[in-house]
Formats: sequence, C-alpha cells, structure tokens
Amino acid sequence: QVQLVESGGELVEAGGSLRLSCAASGRTSSTYALGWFRQAPGKEREFVSAITVRSNSTYYSDSVKGRFTVSREGAKNTVYLQMNSLDAEDTAVYYCAAAAYYCGVLTCSNGNLYDYWGQGTQVTVSS
Repeated sequence: QVQLVESGGELVEAGGSLRLSCAASGRTSSTYALGWFRQAPGKEREFVSAITVRSNSTYYSDSVKGRFTVSREGAKNTVYLQMNSLDAEDTAVYYCAAAAYYCGVLTCSNGNLYDYWGQGTQVTVSS
C-alpha cells in the first residue's frame, strides 16, 4: 500500500503561482510513476502531469505544458507541481496518484493505470 497526501492548494488570483506537494508513504519502493490529475466541477477527471521515479521522465498535458513543472524529491518521497500563470480554467481539485507498473509517454496520462490516489487539494483561481 502507498499513502498519498496532497497539500498546497488555495485561492489565488489569475496570473499567480502555486506549488502543490504530494507526500508518499508506505511501499514507495514499488512506485513506478507519480501523477497529477485534476477534476473541475461538472467535468471529468483529467491528466495534468506525471514523473517516473527511476528516470525522472516527465509528461504534461497540452493545457499545462510550459506553465506547470513536475518534480520529485526522492529523499522525502515527495512530488511537487509548480503551477505558474494560473487562470480560471485551472480551478479544480488536484489529485496525486501512484502507479506501480510501467507507463510511458502514451500511457502515463491514463488514470486507470494508477493504483493509489490521494484525497485531493482544492485550487481556486479567481479571475
């Protein structure tokens, strides 16, 4: 089992920045990738970004590419999502997820491949 706890979500003005954190505990040695997903009210969950644990390969959705940066600090078992140039469309609950098995450029965006999920953190961008 892997436990994930997100933090850092808050209300921010459009154009501002936030950094989300996701602290992992438990059997983290079995984690292949850590991903960020988000879900806005009335919308389906969507992929935001992912990073693989061994190679630190990173993946982004087109909607956040160039604005968001995913990173991880192995010693702390923590993954971060630096979000810049936020706009109202970024408003959502952001979830951290851990995948135990391989995913790559075409598959890390698939939420069904992730085995563990955090409770989410709310990001609200005021316009």
